[in-house]
Amino acid sequence: MFENIGKFVVRHRKGVFVGYIISVIVAGVIGAGMFGSLKSQGYDDLSSDSAAVDQLLKSDFDTRDASAILVIDTFASIDDPASVAAANDLLAKVANEEDIDSIVSYWSTGQESLKSFDGNAGLALVYFEAGLDTEEAAATAKRIQDTYDKESAGTRAYVGGIEVLYEAINGQIKSDLLVAESIAIPLNILMLLFVFGAAVAAGLPMVVALGSIAGSFFALYIITQFTDVSVFALNLITGLGLGLGIDYALLIVNRFREELTRTNDVNASVIKTVTTAGRTVFFSGLTVALVLASMILFPQYFLKSFAYAGVSVVLFAVFASLIALPATLALLGHKVDKWKIRRGDLSPKESGAWSKLATAVMKRPLLIIIGTVTLLVALASPALDAKFSQVDDRVLPASNPAAIASDQIRDRFESQIPVEVLVPISATLDEVNEYAKALVADKNITSAFTGDSFIEGDVVSPLPPEQAVAASSAHHRITLYTDVESRNMDAKDLILRLRAIEPPVENTLVGGQAAIFTDSQAGISDNLPAVLGWLTIATLIILFLFTGSAVLPIKAVILNLLSLAATLGVLVWVFQDGNAMWLVGDFTVTGSLDTSTLVLVAIVAFGLSMDYELFLLSRIKEEHDNGADTTTSVSSGLQKSGRIITAAAVLIAIVFACFMTSGVTSIKMLGLGVSFAILLDATVVRGLLVPALMRVAGDWNWWAPKPLRKLHAKFGISE
Repeated sequence: MFENIGKFVVRHRKGVFVGYIISVIVAGVIGAGMFGSLKSQGYDDLSSDSAAVDQLLKSDFDTRDASAILVIDTFASIDDPASVAAANDLLAKVANEEDIDSIVSYWSTGQESLKSFDGNAGLALVYFEAGLDTEEAAATAKRIQDTYDKESAGTRAYVGGIEVLYEAINGQIKSDLLVAESIAIPLNILMLLFVFGAAVAAGLPMVVALGSIAGSFFALYIITQFTDVSVFALNLITGLGLGLGIDYALLIVNRFREELTRTNDVNASVIKTVTTAGRTVFFSGLTVALVLASMILFPQYFLKSFAYAGVSVVLFAVFASLIALPATLALLGHKVDKWKIRRGDLSPKESGAWSKLATAVMKRPLLIIIGTVTLLVALASPALDAKFSQVDDRVLPASNPAAIASDQIRDRFESQIPVEVLVPISATLDEVNEYAKALVADKNITSAFTGDSFIEGDVVSPLPPEQAVAASSAHHRITLYTDVESRNMDAKDLILRLRAIEPPVENTLVGGQAAIFTDSQAGISDNLPAVLGWLTIATLIILFLFTGSAVLPIKAVILNLLSLAATLGVLVWVFQDGNAMWLVGDFTVTGSLDTSTLVLVAIVAFGLSMDYELFLLSRIKEEHDNGADTTTSVSSGLQKSGRIITAAAVLIAIVFACFMTSGVTSIKMLGLGVSFAILLDATVVRGLLVPALMRVAGDWNWWAPKPLRKLHAKFGISE
């Protein structure tokens, strides 16, 4: 199979090369159209009870969230005539802005919940015109913030709210991405020049990487026409596009140079390269793609988006490495080493530092295993205290105007994010009121509204007609206010307690932001076993097809899980506990970690770890198939692949480490988590644990039961 691909590419090198360049240009131009369609949301489980409540509130009760929220500080009592006049003057200007539908404020309603605790500030809820698309809403939000988030005429306004927050996150990610790329690409070019020692060879990985990114942009543009895609997916495309493009190109170009040195025949070298290194790239890409595809099982489109982006970029990277890059090498031939800047490169040597390391490790394998496992367990220990939450405004830099506005709302006002309960209309009003009393008896519920007002479980007074909440044709509505934040584990505990209270009739639904968070967490935890099963089975099957061993795949999965546990521990220590800000930059410490980002880090790191596992095993297996014993195979295989693995790991770690320059905490976590996991895997795991364990296992490394050996003989892909 791979030999035939190599022969095809050699035969049609010019056509393949020209076709690839044209395709990349077209894909990049078309793919650029996706940027306006990406969204900063996607953490909710749209199949949950809370999502149903959200839809019913919009359809049956005609409710909607305010697009923007203004905190208007008047520096004195907001009821003073001067304060009233200044606030109303400001709000009149906002109301006259394009795309503004209506404004509800303290000064128009007198609602005490819209008045700050100190009495010097009031809230104004700004509703945009219905029917605005994503780009229009974002533009309106930015215009309102840019115009009114300032001090003027006796007031200081802070502009926040859902659309403002989304626009702030989108804008921050896009600007941060440019910064990360402007750092990562030059650093990688310098590293590639050092690694390859020649300018032409060093430029080839960037051709693959940029082609992978352009192709993925095109794929994501198509996908956005049918479903929602998170803006965070851009970071994965950039990270994996650069990282895997460089990784695979390293393997292909290095093997080509090795073969060319040995045979001096360009065509034969290309064919042999595709047959050997191409096989490794194919299996590696297939593994990474299947690992990333597992995120499609989660209900949140935030995680689904990374499945779309990840699979796309991997497939394009594999295609470019197996087709476009060999065609380029066939055209270049010996010119691949043109413009040398130093002597030496990564061409494998029969002996060297990596061989000596493997030999030393295998002399004391048990000591190495105990020491490295102890280190990994120690790194993992902070994970025992992990606390989970969901992204909110605090992922932004504390200096961001949207974050400042959110802090003002959080610190100076009662919670404006209620728990909503919908009871089927078949329940009587008395049953609804008794149910409301039971709900409000919870320690974290401050008040409840039906047709009457409840505080601490007692009916205080009927609500004024203009504030009374009417029943729809299908449901009674109970609105609860709470003293807990809506996107952490306290909120989850509250929702679980409320849902445990027996409702008057079946099909009663509990919603609101706290319930949305609870259902989102459940969507992850409920689907996590299926995802872990997918990862495990896919990895075991591919590694078995690659090696013919039943032992090596199991070993690989166990080591990956141990490495991920260590990475999780480091993330808890840094982001939950607030350590090492000197490394990652300033961020708001919330005492918890975003669950979705942790899942993303774990799956991406798992996939990339398998990448390096295959790099190493391909060389070890090649030596073993040539008749070497296990010790010699490991020593020689590590010598021939160690430098490539290290170089590849450093290069992709640089790409993801640059994400730590982002102002968005989730992106910082992605950057640190993936780069740390990669470096840990390429050094401690591949350099120490793998040789030690393979030495202990000996010939058992290659064991498989007879039925599996027959299966591998029939379906295993070999040279």
